[in-house]
Amino acid sequence: MDLDYGKCWRSSKKDSWKTTLLLAYQSLGVVYGDLSISPLYVYKSTFAEDIHHSETNEEIFGVLSFVFWTLTLVTLFKYVFVVLRADDNGEGGTFALYSLICRHAKVSLLPNRQVADEELSTYKLEHPPEKGNNSRLKLLLEKHKFLHTALLILVLLGTCMVIGDGLLTPAISVFSAVSGLEFSMSKEHHHYAVTPITCFILVCLFALQHYGTHRLGIFFAPVILIWLLCISALGLYNIFHWNPLVYEALSPYYMFKFLKKTRKGGWMSLGGILLCITGSEAMFADLGHFSYAAIQIAFSFLVYPALILAYMGQAAYLSKNHPTKYHIGFYVSVPDTVRWPVLIIAILASVVGSQAIISGTFSIINQSQSLGCFPRVKVVHTSDKIHGQIYIPEINWILMILCVAVTIGFRDTKHMGNASGLAVMAVMLVTTCLTSLVIILCWHKPPIVALCFLLFFGSIELLYFSASLVKFREGAWLPILLALFLVTIMFVWHYATIKKYEYDLHNKVSLEWLLALGPSLGIARVPGIGLVFTNLTSGIPANFSRFVTNLPAFHHVLVFVCVKSVPVPFVPPAERYLVGRVGPAAHRSYRCIVRYGYRDVHQDIDSFESELVDKLADFIRYDWSHTQGINNSYNEDDELQYVESSSDARLAVIGTVAHFEIDENVQPASVSVEFSTVESITDVIEMEPVGVVERRVRFAIDESEPDAEPEIDVQMREELQELNAAQQAGTAFIIGHSHVRAKQGSSLFKRLAVNFGYNFLSRNCRGPDVSLKVPPASLLEVGMVYVV
Repeated sequence: MDLDYGKCWRSSKKDSWKTTLLLAYQSLGVVYGDLSISPLYVYKSTFAEDIHHSETNEEIFGVLSFVFWTLTLVTLFKYVFVVLRADDNGEGGTFALYSLICRHAKVSLLPNRQVADEELSTYKLEHPPEKGNNSRLKLLLEKHKFLHTALLILVLLGTCMVIGDGLLTPAISVFSAVSGLEFSMSKEHHHYAVTPITCFILVCLFALQHYGTHRLGIFFAPVILIWLLCISALGLYNIFHWNPLVYEALSPYYMFKFLKKTRKGGWMSLGGILLCITGSEAMFADLGHFSYAAIQIAFSFLVYPALILAYMGQAAYLSKNHPTKYHIGFYVSVPDTVRWPVLIIAILASVVGSQAIISGTFSIINQSQSLGCFPRVKVVHTSDKIHGQIYIPEINWILMILCVAVTIGFRDTKHMGNASGLAVMAVMLVTTCLTSLVIILCWHKPPIVALCFLLFFGSIELLYFSASLVKFREGAWLPILLALFLVTIMFVWHYATIKKYEYDLHNKVSLEWLLALGPSLGIARVPGIGLVFTNLTSGIPANFSRFVTNLPAFHHVLVFVCVKSVPVPFVPPAERYLVGRVGPAAHRSYRCIVRYGYRDVHQDIDSFESELVDKLADFIRYDWSHTQGINNSYNEDDELQYVESSSDARLAVIGTVAHFEIDENVQPASVSVEFSTVESITDVIEMEPVGVVERRVRFAIDESEPDAEPEIDVQMREELQELNAAQQAGTAFIIGHSHVRAKQGSSLFKRLAVNFGYNFLSRNCRGPDVSLKVPPASLLEVGMVYVV
């Protein structure tokens, strides 16, 4: 799911038809793998137990009518024509909707809504609402803190159901594909052979994940294309050979007849019918890798007709042949002469579909981790050329074990279908709710439009969801149990992360304390660069004061680094680094805020270190050229005033942008962070535009530096030389190693969440040094106890 085929498309708004068609073709292997293999198991799951078809074929035609209208209304109308337009700068998915809502309404629980972030070019609102025209819903959402939490839990629930789908889809798709072997062996052998073969394929699939999909991705689209053409041809053959009048079943009248005749059994069978739209969410989740037009063309002109023909063909065959319920499936309608080739193509297509959902699971967990909603895991970037190709070892092996366990535990399509169906409908309900909020808050449409969207599609999905929920004991318990477990983990991690941030904010040290450190207090400055990682965007973190207290020395060049995620999918490299001074120039202390989007992959520490030093060198050149000539005229008595007014309140964007527009009307007071009781005005950072940097400066002291003012030029060269010498001496990474404890008198929930839950997770997940990819030889950990 992480193949960034759309990179070339995003660089130009006016794309050629040739490129669009190429993207539409490439999207087949990434977006439609899961959706296209659903004919393998829909009829088998629907007729598993609840209903039986009669000689009048009302049940067969009724199921076909439900499949046709569900595909048409939910997948075609809802997703292709509405939801795909609710993109976040070209990105889709649950977190994209959430970040879009957070940028239009102050509902985010994370401290990532500051002036410095809102000046991102990708952050600007496309259609900002007029002042005084805020909707009542927006005011209501912003006023009540519990609604912020409820919205976050809704998003986390949808995210967990996507992860659950990543567990169940490989199991049901590969199992259904392999079940075609029943026609080439006896029933006894088939029963014992399908499960081991399925498990073997799944183990191989997960074992190959660390190589990355870019090596095999070239084969994905041809496999799905051949599969779609195959099921289309089989559908046409069965329609004309068995029942050309099957098209009559497309009338919605047959849905009414179906429910009237089957009653409760028909309602319960909807849990199997809804499997025809599994994978629809992938169209939205993978929007960022393709274009809206490419996904729309691929679905409307190829995938949708192929699926309708496939389902009509199966219905035509079943209407003239009445096998027992145990033999209803995809392969019964496949002629004997082509059964083996179709079996091989089906297995390959199921592997491709499974691969897509596994990659998507990696992607969404990486997004959750970026936004502080998931314990730290190791993210491996598997491709240097294709952005977004990631692999997470821990998640991969956990998914493999659970996938094999589900296959062995259920061993039939019915239970897997019930579990998968509930996960799919839960994700769709979350998407419907979030899209309704987007319609009001972001598109500024009348509330009645959002209400109609919510009631129409929500009622359809609730009907299917209730049919899945009633099968709780028959497999549907699995995604519910998994979702509750994951939501608990994610919410506890997020809650403790926010509490730690509040603690850091309360206990930060003043700049006056830092500037007072010197030889008179026995503090030494040692050669090298010290990178102090902190969550704060201003002030001196408590972990650094603890470090200096226990080891009275710090590096000659000191950089306070804040790596933060902002609610945009990608931050352009030219806008990633915000650099400023901490104290006067002679102190050689700097602050660097490194901003990542929720889909960005953090670079290796070697490239990060060299790039950071390059940005510091660029900043030094810029600062001496533009500001130091004015700001350096101060005496020691004015030092504190200088620090407060300039050195920790001005950050410069260091990049390669041609020009940077700043909205001068943005006031710090207009941007609120959710912790208004602890946030101070110094935490709202203003920044200045930086002139053109024509090339990425490889750090070296250029002899041709401008020398408008000789004194400033000498000081600038001296600072650059000291930075160069410090880089040669080595870099140390100073990171806090935290233990969190709840305050005395805290509620039982808080004590359980913090003392037990968070500390257990932090001890058993990757350390911050692993997620930041810090080499152990350069690591300095500072123990901190947080009482929250």
